[in-house]
Amino acid sequence: MRNKKMNPALFIAQAGIIAALYVVLTCFVSAFNLASGAIQIRISEALTILPVFTPAAIPGLFIGCVLANTVTGTAIYDIVFGSLTTLLAACATYALRKLPFLYTLPPVIFNALVIPVILIFAYKMEGTYPFFALTVGAGEAVSVCVLGFVLKKVLDPYRNVIFGGDASVRVETVEQSSTKKVSE
Repeated sequence: MRNKKMNPALFIAQAGIIAALYVVLTCFVSAFNLASGAIQIRISEALTILPVFTPAAIPGLFIGCVLANTVTGTAIYDIVFGSLTTLLAACATYALRKLPFLYTLPPVIFNALVIPVILIFAYKMEGTYPFFALTVGAGEAVSVCVLGFVLKKVLDPYRNVIFGGDASVRVETVEQSSTKKVSE
């Protein structure tokens, strides 16, 4: 029987890996000028689906967003409030983790509501709040509802191996699946 309490070392490792992935993916997309602005398609936002699998994704996404926003040179308001938006969305995603597809909505909704304010006040972008809410929301929907949902479907069969709590359980699962494939 698997222990329900997560190993603190595993929690920190998972959070760190998720943060690093978020930074790398954001920097990659930023090279194509898609990570910020009125139209944003951050493929790193697909990772906001990960709280469905592990609570370690919550601090991982927050730290990853802080670092990504810092590295890509965003305004201080974006670093603070954009990252807090990601944190709130990750918490809400975790809370909705048992509700199919609804867990994809918090990042879309929170970003569509908050990021337009940052674009208008921190970056002095010309445009209306509804326009920015629509464009940011649409980009977030592509990133989370499409790419994130696909990521979840890909990771689902491996959820216990990748996100399981006890290392011995994960090793046994991998060994069992390897033995099963060899015998088939």
